[in-house]
Amino acid sequence: MNRQAQAVVLLLLGGAVIRASVTDLYLRYVKEGLRPFLIAAGLLLVAAAIMTLWYELRPAAPRALAPTGGGSTGAPGDPPAHHEVDGHDGHGHGHHEPRVGWLLILPVLGLLLVAPPALGSYAASQAGTALSAPQQSDYPPLPEGDPVSVSVLDYAARALFDRGASIGDRRVQLTGFIADGPEGQPILARMVLSCCAADGRPVKLGLTGEVPTGLPNDSWVEVIGRYTDRLGRDPVNDAEIPYLEVESWRQIPTPKRQYD
Repeated sequence: MNRQAQAVVLLLLGGAVIRASVTDLYLRYVKEGLRPFLIAAGLLLVAAAIMTLWYELRPAAPRALAPTGGGSTGAPGDPPAHHEVDGHDGHGHGHHEPRVGWLLILPVLGLLLVAPPALGSYAASQAGTALSAPQQSDYPPLPEGDPVSVSVLDYAARALFDRGASIGDRRVQLTGFIADGPEGQPILARMVLSCCAADGRPVKLGLTGEVPTGLPNDSWVEVIGRYTDRLGRDPVNDAEIPYLEVESWRQIPTPKRQYD
C-alpha cells in the first residue's frame, strides 16, 4: 500500500466516522455525549488524508543534475556511488509498506455497508446483570406523574439497594427489550454503557403479573407496573435480579437511543 492508497483509506474512514456521528448511527456504538469527540476525530482523519494526498500529488521540485564523466570527485579506482531517487534503491526496487494496512478498510465497510445492530438479547444472555455490587441506597423521591417514567437501571437500583422504599406504591413506566430469562420466561432488559458498546452490560428485570407474551427476543416494549419484593438470580454471575409487577404493556418501535 503506497502513500496515496493510505490517504484514500484514511479519507474513507474519516468520512464514515463523520457520517455515523451526524446521524443516529453512532448511538449503536458509544454513549450520546461522545458525539462531539467523534465529529472532531473524523474531521482530523479527513484533514490528515487531504494533506497526505496534497503532499504526494504536488509537482516535484526540480533537482540539480549529478556530475558525469570526468567530473567525478571520487578517488581513482573507487566504485561509482549509488544514489536513491524517489524512494528507490540503487537496483531500481521501490520500498513497499506492509499490506496489513489494507485491513483499515474493514471498519469503513462495516460502517458504510453492513452496520451491526446495537447490543440486544444475545449480549444480555451472555453477560451477568450490571447491578452485582452494592451501591448508595439514599435515593431521592421519584418525580411527579402517574405513571412516572424511570429507566430500567434506576428502577433496578432502587428495587435492589433501597428495597423499594423510594418507590413505594407508585406506578412506574419502563422501556426495554424482551430477552430470555433464567427459566425461559421473558424478562425486560436494557444495556448500559460506561463508554462504548465494548463495555456494555445488561440490566435485567424479572416480570410478573401481565407479562408480555408472544413477542420475539429484541422486541421493544413499554411496561407500566409497581414494585414487588420478589427477587431472582442471574445464572451468569449469580447476582440478584429484581422484579416488576406488570399491570399493562405495549410494543413500541425500536428507540433511537437504545442504551442507558
